[in-house]
Amino acid sequence: MKQSLLVTLAIFFIIICITCTILINLQAEKAEIKKENEQYEGYLNKEILGTNLASLIGKVIDKNEKNNIQKDDKGYYIDNAENSIRIDLNMTTVKKTYPMEEIYNNNIAKFVQNFNLIKFKCTSIEYHEKTGKISKLVFEELQ
Repeated sequence: MKQSLLVTLAIFFIIICITCTILINLQAEKAEIKKENEQYEGYLNKEILGTNLASLIGKVIDKNEKNNIQKDDKGYYIDNAENSIRIDLNMTTVKKTYPMEEIYNNNIAKFVQNFNLIKFKCTSIEYHEKTGKISKLVFEELQ
């Protein structure tokens, strides 16, 4: 009788330990996602200069590269529904939207040279449904 009671208690203890470990890991993952999202959410409805936007584009490109995000035949990052990030720029002077890859690949230094003092505003942020991580930031050129 004592032996079966000890075995039952041991199994119960193991189940509790596994459950606690899973819950702790989920909380840590949520905290990491929140911390990562806060880096980008601070841009929403804020005005930044072209130099800051160029730095942000470089940061996002670097993040996509570290996460091994695949590219399409045009060299644009493909949304993987988990951790890919995209920036689109709505340029009001030419009435066209540019993906970040186009700006980055066409010499980011020229972008900085031409738009360093131009203000941009983050008008929207989108999230991946699966992970809750930020998937897209949209910036608009201000006049």
